[in-house]
Amino acid sequence: MIYVDPKILERLNKWLTPFFDENTQQKINELIAYEPKVLEDSFYKSLEFGTGGMRGIMGVGDNRINKYTLGKNTQGLSNYLKRQFPNQKIKVAIAYDCRHNSKELAKLVADVFSGNGIHVYLFSDLRPTPELSFAVKHLDCQCGIVLTASHNPPEYNGYKVYWEDGGQLVPPQDGEIITEINSLEYTEVVFDADESLITYIDAEVDDAFEKASIENGTFETSQESKDQLKIVFTSLHGTSITMIPRTLEKAGYTNVSIVEEQAVPNGDFPTVVSPNPEEPEALKMAIELAKKENADIVIGTDPDCDRLGIAVKNKEGEFTIVNGNQAMVIKTYFLLEQWKKQGKLNGNQFIASTIVSTPLIRKIAKAFEVHYKEGLTGFKWIAKMIKDFPELEFIGGGEESFGYLTGDFVRDKDAVTATLLACEIAAQEKAKGKNLLDYLNDISNDLGFYKEHLISIVKKGKEGAEEISNMMKNFRENPYTEIAGSKVIRTEDYLTSISKNNLDNTSEEILVPKSNVLIYFTEDGSKIAMRPSGTEPKIKFYISVNCIAEDTNNTEEYLQNKIDKIIAVLNNS
Repeated sequence: MIYVDPKILERLNKWLTPFFDENTQQKINELIAYEPKVLEDSFYKSLEFGTGGMRGIMGVGDNRINKYTLGKNTQGLSNYLKRQFPNQKIKVAIAYDCRHNSKELAKLVADVFSGNGIHVYLFSDLRPTPELSFAVKHLDCQCGIVLTASHNPPEYNGYKVYWEDGGQLVPPQDGEIITEINSLEYTEVVFDADESLITYIDAEVDDAFEKASIENGTFETSQESKDQLKIVFTSLHGTSITMIPRTLEKAGYTNVSIVEEQAVPNGDFPTVVSPNPEEPEALKMAIELAKKENADIVIGTDPDCDRLGIAVKNKEGEFTIVNGNQAMVIKTYFLLEQWKKQGKLNGNQFIASTIVSTPLIRKIAKAFEVHYKEGLTGFKWIAKMIKDFPELEFIGGGEESFGYLTGDFVRDKDAVTATLLACEIAAQEKAKGKNLLDYLNDISNDLGFYKEHLISIVKKGKEGAEEISNMMKNFRENPYTEIAGSKVIRTEDYLTSISKNNLDNTSEEILVPKSNVLIYFTEDGSKIAMRPSGTEPKIKFYISVNCIAEDTNNTEEYLQNKIDKIIAVLNNS
């Protein structure tokens, strides 16, 4: 007889009652009989909101994405909306990506909202996540939902919630909604739709989003320069195929080759190991096409089109992938140059990034005399900054994980407008006989050379989560005093909200929400951050090193050597 933990048994027995459909009950009984490990992982906890919303493996159980968990979330959100907006016509916009079951789950979510008397605007086909953020404001909605798991493996799906400003949920709202959801029984979910309250949306929102993207992403690039730029684009089987090609064309970029094998939306992502533009392999087919077409730049987006990867043809004719930190530096510097050229910088502007991203962004802000805001990992914090500082104009901001936002017409990372911006910079630089790498080198010669490296360690399931927890506990209880021969001069613990100066043993409070992040700063300017992922079963280590050109004849080799030494220390921990 197979032993089942009593707490898990109590949870799964609820799912074996008549309220749940026969197919669900049959799958649970199969797990009991044949897959006890999967059963445990499916029921040992309920899915929670992380840095990018709620993501999980599709299947039966409280810890899975399915009609019941999404139904319960939507019912809780419906109850919360009614309390927050009493006696108002409540409107919600819903979008979805290319993943398996996304369309069906989006309709199910729409059904629950409408069953609760809430008006729903539902995209009739897949659309980019940034367009959903735009639609929330454009349609004057109080809330938005997108069904997506971004770049996670095919077995995943997810549920991201946006508020009336177009930004994702942040504390205390996320906690309040979770409390509301947890107070419910599945039997309280209203699954019966009121079809009269569901409106399907398409072209009107598409056209408005495209127009706003062009307004925010183009900067007086000549048509001749646009015509000369050869672009290769891949949607990696995702949603960007619906908006990026048409937006590029409308903006004047017609010399675009599309990777046709990856242009068809497909939740299996059959041509890539992972549809993640952070992974060099994801751009392999696009780079091969770019070589064949003698293109200048490669753009690839993740499945829900909020992040993009870039590869640039270098002087040797090969393609170099631009990482997320480098792309953020290039875009931010260019935007500030354009604003300065137009005479729009007056000290009331700001740019933004995250605590694990390159410190070079802070130096760029100082160089242009604009405000710099820094938040936790997750783009919802940058959206919150836009809302929290209405007296300041938001120019642009990004994070190391390949997300960027230009202007505030969207309140989440936006690969549509960021693609257009990247092409604007590339076209203008090509007209000067340069490329994005040359542009980055010019910035570095002026402000310093920085190099970043990310280590992601996957630890799946309940045991993996416990192992990650123990790793973070060990780093806190046994802190580094020296890393790769350089003294640790400051330690920031975002879980305790304490920044400790190790030189004089003083401390100060960190004025951002608590988060499970630990950052070490060393005497030679290196920065090492560590945190568990909020959306994937991973622990991540972010390394940043820097130097000035006078330090060495070969900055790349010098910086890589510093990174290698830090990695060796982490491997021996």
